[in-house]
Amino acid sequence: MFILTFERQIIIINGEAMKFVIIGGDAAGMSAASRAKRRNPDIEVIVLEQTHDVSYSACGMPYNIADPLRDMDLLVVRKPGVFIEKNKINLLTGHRVTAIDPKAKTVMGNTHKGQFFTFDYDKLLIATGASPVLPEIPGIDLPEVMVLKNLDHGRQIKDYLGKGNVKKALIIGMGYIALEMCEAFEKRGVKVRMVKPGRVFLPWLSPDLAEVVQKELILNGIELYPGHTIKRIESTGSFLDIICDDVSFQADIVLVAMGVKPCSRIAGQCGIKLGISNSIAVDRFLKTSDKNIYAAGDCADAYHVVTDKKCWIPLALRANRAGWAVADNVSGRQTSLRGVAGTSVFKVFSLEVARSGLNSKEAVDAGFDPVDNSVTTRSRAHGQPGSEPIHINMTADRKSGSILGVQMVGKEGVAHRVNAVAVALHNGMKLEEFSQTDLAYAPPFGPVWDPLLTAANQLIKKL
Repeated sequence: MFILTFERQIIIINGEAMKFVIIGGDAAGMSAASRAKRRNPDIEVIVLEQTHDVSYSACGMPYNIADPLRDMDLLVVRKPGVFIEKNKINLLTGHRVTAIDPKAKTVMGNTHKGQFFTFDYDKLLIATGASPVLPEIPGIDLPEVMVLKNLDHGRQIKDYLGKGNVKKALIIGMGYIALEMCEAFEKRGVKVRMVKPGRVFLPWLSPDLAEVVQKELILNGIELYPGHTIKRIESTGSFLDIICDDVSFQADIVLVAMGVKPCSRIAGQCGIKLGISNSIAVDRFLKTSDKNIYAAGDCADAYHVVTDKKCWIPLALRANRAGWAVADNVSGRQTSLRGVAGTSVFKVFSLEVARSGLNSKEAVDAGFDPVDNSVTTRSRAHGQPGSEPIHINMTADRKSGSILGVQMVGKEGVAHRVNAVAVALHNGMKLEEFSQTDLAYAPPFGPVWDPLLTAANQLIKKL
């Protein structure tokens, strides 16, 4: 028997309140848990989290590490006890799920003390997130070789730096976390070298904009070594030897920041369909190939608003929003998500680096006929003190005239300006339409012709 009462949003299955089990207690998991209890106070919500931290600002870890006086626990938004006492969520930390049985509708695993557990569910959310990519090389498991993904990782790095004998760091990778951690190490007085197998620095960024970022790193004393594959890491007892085919490095700490991969193993093992990059395939309602199982957050795929095709772009906002949507759907309020534009921004010393949508290569791969253009304009009006260059690369489709994406680099006026393009992409705006938008103007914040309008007007000439 299934009874759904929208007035009180009470869901009863076989005479009992629905049991909603969630694997993972970070952004998507806790967003879903909290919203489900708000929607349906009578639903039994069980969250199984393998660590002892939930609901924290992972994106704030590099900035916290940079400041030795700030406690890492300041990044915790809500402690487990608040969810348990205030929201009446059965939150169980230190519980690692190792298997799912969709036929029996149960999950199984072990606690951090080695005790076996099993829970049955009516609806299940897999919100297992992503894990760091680690090269399979000797020495990758040395204690001085670290990653930065969860709060325990952040504590480990910060505690190690606090010992005061760390003078040299080697970062493997040159992505978002790698670049943010450059500044964190530098502020702690640690000399930084960066190495990666690929020869192109920031291949997703327009070459002229990537050069601006590269110069900023070099100006701040960061040494870059693209095109070198690490073969092994050895400990001498005093420091680490990082050995490549043609060069070697010495460091006191190695940070592996080669990106992340979706934690989808338990989903794949129980027969749930996987999609792009081995992420869990979901529909627009976040439902997997099993009608009783949802997936959300960095472990799941999404639709791209520009291509309308599946993509895997792990982002914090998407994780929270997807958690909300799952809670709504479990609670009987059908909610779909259109998708993502891949909008992101990060800080590299004094630079803001942002993007939304597709670059030219991604546009070609998606079947478009892209045309792009790079412009350099100013962050403030002519003659206004403190004005800084803003470098913009904008891409449009030659056939339809639609905006496909933008990339921006500058010392100010980039981080929030990119949101205008994100809105345009979500609404499928043509370049001509975007060039006619009424953007705000005041001399301290931008020229009369906003940098984005300048980029759009210049690109129109090439269509």
